[in-house]
This record gives sequence, structure tokens and C-alpha cells, in this order.
Amino acid sequence: MNRHEARSTGQRSRKDLACTAAATAYQRSYVAELKRRVIDDGEPYVIAQADTPHEIFHAMDIPLITNQWWSAYISAKQLSTRYAGVLDRLGYPQSRCHYCSLGLACTLDADPATAPWGGLPKPTLLVARLTCDCIEHVFGQWADAFGTEFFALEAPGWLHKDPRWFDHSNRDWSTVYEERRIELLVTEMRQLIERLEARTGRRFDEARFVRLMEAINEQERYIDEAARMIGDARPCPVSIAEQMPNTMIPQWHRGSEWAVAHARRFRDEVAERIAAGSGAGGQERLRLMWIGAGLWHDPGFYSALEDRYGAAFVWSMYMPFAGPQYIRELQDRPLHALASRICSMNEVLHLPPWMNEWMVSEAHRCGINAAVMLVPPGNRLSQSGTNLTRLALEAAGVPTLMLSADMVDAADWSHERMVEHVADFLRAGGLL
Repeated sequence: MNRHEARSTGQRSRKDLACTAAATAYQRSYVAELKRRVIDDGEPYVIAQADTPHEIFHAMDIPLITNQWWSAYISAKQLSTRYAGVLDRLGYPQSRCHYCSLGLACTLDADPATAPWGGLPKPTLLVARLTCDCIEHVFGQWADAFGTEFFALEAPGWLHKDPRWFDHSNRDWSTVYEERRIELLVTEMRQLIERLEARTGRRFDEARFVRLMEAINEQERYIDEAARMIGDARPCPVSIAEQMPNTMIPQWHRGSEWAVAHARRFRDEVAERIAAGSGAGGQERLRLMWIGAGLWHDPGFYSALEDRYGAAFVWSMYMPFAGPQYIRELQDRPLHALASRICSMNEVLHLPPWMNEWMVSEAHRCGINAAVMLVPPGNRLSQSGTNLTRLALEAAGVPTLMLSADMVDAADWSHERMVEHVADFLRAGGLL
């Protein structure tokens, strides 16, 4: 059996919160509506990376397919190994980023009988920040395959690097993220708005955009409050297997009435579990940090370690990121406030000195005993700051396991083997 004939042994995760089922039900309904608009009705739509200004598309009511979400959707349909094989047969390098290239592979495969939704139609634009060489190639070739335009956003270097960015990014964003970088992205976003207006016939309403930004701030405050409660609570009331959907599903819809209401509901359910003394899984023996994207093909991985060994995954990047990276004082410059959010999103998550300093701070805040860091073999950006972050965590007294695996490609993944691999690491460190 070769790697593309392998079968995922992923398992479902345990769910303790009522709002988790509500979030997944809403997302199913939304996906059906998105499919209707894009596939059945043929509305103009955009394919974009996660670190692009989704707020513009939402404010203009333009349907959006996020590349990372589409990759996770493909993976959930058990198609990731098929599309990896497509790229292999076409001669693409083995070192490619699977997370960002599955959508391209689906389009190049051109098999409506297999593709989710029968495959995506031609989008109005593809939009991505040039955060690595891989992105430029993937989106450029994807646009060529569709016969449409790739609208690239620059990712310029930084002159000012503030390792403690998370302490004052909500207010001092023009300093933390550099005014010149913000101004460049504002210029590009205005060009993007002009292009979208010309191609879709829809108009960008700044008043509606400001209301959206204010609603996003409210939503992110609820998520931030929940993140702080979870970090302080003993035992951990909610596993990251539930933190992720209750954070990320609202983030895809950020600023909508549903997203704000759901974030509030999530915070309230977290508070209820803390008040009741409820913990995630069995008896909590140690607290773990998960660094990297979620294992979309095996969410039960986290629950298995909690249930068998009392190793509770307390932290993942999605939830605590809401506070420092999404909340913005608008300061009568809403587009600039948005630009400060977008022009830094990948950098502060994946590159030193921002990544390592924040994660060490978060490990101390949450009482972390050990960290597990996902290192996808072909995902260069996710690897960029991993070694320095591992060294920083270990210097701070947090043993860190580098786990070589992919978030969407399950070909080389074994649920049981990986659970025991982490358990062996914890035993070797005297934690189990």
C-alpha cells in the first residue's frame, strides 16, 4: 500500500458543550447556503487565504471560500490523499504545502464526480498575502487554471519588532505593526475594493463596514474572556477539541449577529462548567499546549490523551489569539485598524520574536506542563519559528515535542501510534 492508498484512522472527539453542536449545525446550514449561492445561483465569489481582509468581502456581501477551510473540508471528505496523488502525478514537488494546495489539486483534477460540490466554478478573484513562495505559486497557478485574476497583497518586512506585541496591540497597533506597513495594505485594500465593485456591481458601504468592525470587537472580547477563564481554571473545563470549533466557526462569520451571539453563549457555557467544577475528560493530571493548526482529520486525538492519561490539552492558538490579534480600537481609522489586524496575522503566529515570546507567556498564564508542536513536513511557514519557539519554551521549563504530521493529509497518520508517541514523550519527561 503506498501513501496515497492509506486510510486515516482518525476518530471523533468527545463533546461536552451544547453550543458545540449549535456551531456545527449552523456551519452545515451556512455551507449549504454558500453552495447554493456559488454553485446553483452562480453568484460572483472570491477564494482567499485565511490571513486576508475577509471583512471587506463580508461588508460587500460577496460569498467567500477560504482556502484553508476548503482544504479542511476536502480532508473531512477523505479526499486529501487522492488530491496529493494528483499533484504527484503532475510532477509537483513532495515538499509542497498540503494545507494550501489541496484546492488547487481539486481544480486541476477536474473530476466533478469526485470533487466536493462537483468542483468550484471560476471565482471573481483569488486573494492571498505573499507570506511565502509557496502561496505565490499555488494561487498564481490556481488563477491560471480558472482563467481569472490573482490579486496579491504584499507582506513587507518589519523594521520594528516588539516581542511583547500582545500586551498593547489592541490600542497601539500603529506602532506595534508599523504605520508604513499598515498604509501599504490600506492602499492595496482600496484597490481590492475598486476591483470588486467593478466586477461584482456591489458597493462597499463604509458605515456598514464600521458596524461590522465594532461587532467583531464585541465578539472577540467574549472569546478572549473565555480564553482567560479556561487558562485560570483547574481543571480545564473545555478541551481544545471544543475550543477550536467554538472559536473558528464564529471567526469565519466574524461580526455577524450569529457569531457575536454564539461567542457570548460559548463564554457563558465555559463559565457554567467552571462554576460546576467540570473538567474535560477524565482526572486532569497535566496540562498540555497544542501549537499549530488543528488535526482536522483526527479530532479525537486530543480526547484520547485526556481520557487515557489525564493529559488535558488546555491551549491552542485559535482561541487566545482573538484578544491580542483581532480586537482593535478603531480610532476613527477603521480601514487602518483592519490593516493592522491583517498585515501581521501570519507573522505573529509563526515567526520569531513574536511567536515564541507570546507562546512562552501563554504557557505561563495557563500553567502548561508540556507542549506538542505540529510540524507539517511541507508547510514552510508553520516551520519557520518552530525551533526557536521550542527552545524558548524549554528554556522556560516547558518540554516540547515536535510532532511531524500534516493537518489535512492523513496518509502517514496513525491515531493509535501518535497517541502513544505523545504518551511516551510525557513518560520520558517524568510527567506520566
